[in-house]
Amino acid sequence: MRTEAEIKLRCLLHGADYNPEQWLDMPEVLEEDIRLMQQAGINCVSVGIFSWVSLEPAEGVYTFDWLDRVIDSLYENGIYTVLATPSGAKPGWMAKKYPEILRVEADRRRNLQGGRHNHCYTSPVYREKVTEMNTRLAKRYAHHPGVILWHVSNEIQGECHCPLCQAAFRSWLKEKYGTLEKLNKAYWTAFWSHTYTDWEEIESPAPHGETNVHGLVLDWRRFCTAQTVDFFRVETAPLRAENPDIPVTMNMMGFYDGIDYWQFLPELDIISWDSYPGWHNWDGCEAGNAIWNGAYCDAMRAMKRKPWLLMENSPSTTNWNGVSRHKRPGFHRLTAIQNLAHGSDSIQYFQWRQSRGSCEKFHSAVVSHNPSPETRIFREVAGVGEMLKKLKDIQGSTVPARAAILYDVQNGWAIGESKGPRNIGMGYLDLILRIYEGFWRRGIPVDLVNMDAPLEDYKLVAAPMLYMLRGDIARRLTAFVEQGGTLLASYFTGVVDETDLCYLGRTPAQGLTEVLGLWAEEIDGLWDHQRNGILLENPPQGMQNRYEASRLCEIVHTTTAEILGVYESDYYQGMPAVTVNRYGKGRAYYTGTFAEPGFYYDLLGKIAPEAGVSPALDTALPYGVTVGIRQKDTETYYFLQNFNQEPKTLELPFPLCDLETGETHTGSITLAGYGGMVCTRAKEGQA
Repeated sequence: MRTEAEIKLRCLLHGADYNPEQWLDMPEVLEEDIRLMQQAGINCVSVGIFSWVSLEPAEGVYTFDWLDRVIDSLYENGIYTVLATPSGAKPGWMAKKYPEILRVEADRRRNLQGGRHNHCYTSPVYREKVTEMNTRLAKRYAHHPGVILWHVSNEIQGECHCPLCQAAFRSWLKEKYGTLEKLNKAYWTAFWSHTYTDWEEIESPAPHGETNVHGLVLDWRRFCTAQTVDFFRVETAPLRAENPDIPVTMNMMGFYDGIDYWQFLPELDIISWDSYPGWHNWDGCEAGNAIWNGAYCDAMRAMKRKPWLLMENSPSTTNWNGVSRHKRPGFHRLTAIQNLAHGSDSIQYFQWRQSRGSCEKFHSAVVSHNPSPETRIFREVAGVGEMLKKLKDIQGSTVPARAAILYDVQNGWAIGESKGPRNIGMGYLDLILRIYEGFWRRGIPVDLVNMDAPLEDYKLVAAPMLYMLRGDIARRLTAFVEQGGTLLASYFTGVVDETDLCYLGRTPAQGLTEVLGLWAEEIDGLWDHQRNGILLENPPQGMQNRYEASRLCEIVHTTTAEILGVYESDYYQGMPAVTVNRYGKGRAYYTGTFAEPGFYYDLLGKIAPEAGVSPALDTALPYGVTVGIRQKDTETYYFLQNFNQEPKTLELPFPLCDLETGETHTGSITLAGYGGMVCTRAKEGQA
């Protein structure tokens, strides 16, 4: 049975971060805000983010009356509250009285009060204060009919190197390894005589201390994640205890790798994130930004394989970029359609009303310093509100992805610390996004998953730069291919274990040499200005004879693999650059170099149909145009998106009906510049 809170979420949410505590001396603002929210089609707002000092201006003195009025007034006017915990920004009185809660940086300097997320996650005092605040919030609001979701510790992030955290780190290591002998072996500390002889010798990595023991660096980041998860668990305990029916979320940040977000999954009911691509900073075609945004949306969706929430995006400018470009007219609607296409059940903004002062006063808001509903931004937001009402039936629908890309934060940490073969940038995320671009341009739905994710539901899995083999990923990839799956692997695969110790013998290790039908001898790093090429003597249909290669070129020897392409130049001219190996019932492809974007687009054109993976819409898509897909019961929804300034036309394999206008399109359809639409397949008699 659905809980009451879940039922309230059975709609597309349209909302924003709302900070009424900044306007308490102007009570008429709340009345004006509610009127404007109704005009903009806003049905929920996030309240209480960073509001601690307004809720507890002095220790033990609580002032919840203003929040009572806000939540009551919103609910009375049909607007729900996503209630935030204020732990991301502690009040000054607390830092002054309890300096131990101030975070210590890697250089061992303790922070002053200021900014946000500068608290220690280990501090018993801070944990006690957070528990007390959240207990009071829960008892006061957890049964309020207007509160539908807990928004916990906005954009949680960072690490602390204080004595409390050092002690906790050592305890964490003792639990993991048991003995110093095992830890030293895992870290290979005999190198440079860095062997630990006492647990108290172990400290977190520091710029003026230890950074060369890569196992230590990796474990410190894992500890920081574990400690943040533990803090999060403490913070949410009183919320769940008071009313377990209200779901819990935390808003993540695009490709932020300071902590491993995937470790939070057991603690989260709903996934959410804050989307801030650098729109309009280049040449007018926004495909690159759309690819970045779409990829992280797909990572959020894949975490729980169900819809997620867009907690923040900018209605226009983002003020911390080098240049704050406006979203061009109509572009905001397109970005909303993109997020919906990738599984979001909400479009929410930072911020509702522009602050008068401080560092985000020029970040765009639905309501600007001139609170007129006639501004372009307000009118475009209101237009999205109208659109969401017409698209309400897509809420809860899912994206039928049968392809996946492995994106593992811990693997990225290890690659970043590898110290070679290319210290000017190994490009782990770049390779992921380049492969993703091939899926995006073809309109093929794809999940971004980490190494722990089940693979059984996929037909095609790309595993770029699987440098560190964590857990049983090698065994599961082997089984995946053996049972009929298609694997797309790359250079720098199967090199180290999860404490960053190199495997001895042939690599890729742990049986992946047999799966790929080859073994790697060495890898050549190229400077940014250097190039090689991939030559295909008999290219499959849809592929070219030559593709440009750069950055890294791995030298491999085939055993059972078929060579599809070879290197064009250098001493490894004519050696394998692209291969395929039949293994069990499946196939394993391998690419030995960082190739131009067209290579992955063309290669996926060959291997996706071979693997039984289909695009959302079976038609050729112009560059900068993509199509997303969601399904619900017997209905399929198609999200057509054009990220070019110019109109683009595509041929339709069957008639489509525009969900907003009811218009039926047959034969072809033309998308306006920066235009998008959401359609279903036209019913009989509509065409």
